[in-house]
Amino acid sequence: MNSFDQTLVMIALYALPVVLAITLHEAAHGYVARYFGDLTAQNAGRITLNPIRHIDPVGTIALPLGIALMGYLSGANLPLFGWAKPVPVNFGNLRRPKRDMLWVAAAGPGVNFLMAFAWALVVLLLGQLGLAHGSSMALLNMALMGIQINVMLIALNLIPLPPLDGGRILTSLLPLGLARRFAKIEPYGLLVLMFLLFAPGMLNLPPFLSGFLTVFAGLSVQFISALLGIR
Repeated sequence: MNSFDQTLVMIALYALPVVLAITLHEAAHGYVARYFGDLTAQNAGRITLNPIRHIDPVGTIALPLGIALMGYLSGANLPLFGWAKPVPVNFGNLRRPKRDMLWVAAAGPGVNFLMAFAWALVVLLLGQLGLAHGSSMALLNMALMGIQINVMLIALNLIPLPPLDGGRILTSLLPLGLARRFAKIEPYGLLVLMFLLFAPGMLNLPPFLSGFLTVFAGLSVQFISALLGIR
């Protein structure tokens, strides 16, 4: 199998875990926002498991495919980066906006953790049944990718930078005055994040952020594996 065929196989194996990861992540934000009193996501039809409702043409499709293509053509190990269409939340509609913001923001990474755990159960089940070989290897590889994708999404989204979930969690925890000043970063948050992700490779800077994501993902996988007794 040549490198192009391998790339196609990898994209096929990534498709289902990625769709589930972004769909349930965004739907969870909307569901928890509704629970705490904001119906904005519900009225926009975004509390749904239909992935099409959550796909951003640029962030979910064009940018990741472009990065993957550049990596394939250049042979470089570029960090995959993208985003889904954010679920609309009017924090002012929440019963206690500053407090409830934390739970709305934490819902997405929380669901990603549950999905990583579920994919780990698939790995464990295949091993227990002796099916981690032959025709079942595709499912095993998909499950392993499901774990990887979800823990990387957790790590990325928990970076304390608005509008990422970690930034909203930090905003909820900060005193009101500091929270208001910190929230003003939000319009520039994604630009700052993209710079932090790609500048180390382009400018020969220490790859501190990619290292953090890798370490966080590795520790998360080890934690889930320890819970399930997977070696």
